[in-house]
Amino acid sequence: MTTARLTAETVAAPVVVAEQVTDLEPRYRVIIHNDDVTTFEYVHHILKLIFRLSHEIADHIAWKTHREGAAVVVTRPRPEAERLVRTANQRARADGFPLTFTAEPEEEGG
Repeated sequence: MTTARLTAETVAAPVVVAEQVTDLEPRYRVIIHNDDVTTFEYVHHILKLIFRLSHEIADHIAWKTHREGAAVVVTRPRPEAERLVRTANQRARADGFPLTFTAEPEEEGG
């Protein structure tokens, strides 16, 4: 059995590749808006179906929307937030409800 001996000549230095700096996609808040037609049960259903929220979180957001007129549902990168808004608004219209979602830029600092 032979044993290899490592010397300075046999050990290669690791190749370091500089990471490319990329800007992150801006984050947008998806807002749900209260109306006088859409039922609480339907709001709860959409929050769970489209936004994949738990029963408890959907309940909290639905009540906050009812009390305050609007509430933040989720914060996502702009393309995803816009897709969620489109999907939720289209589904609500298809189901005969005026429930409305909008997306707005997240404020600096959070």
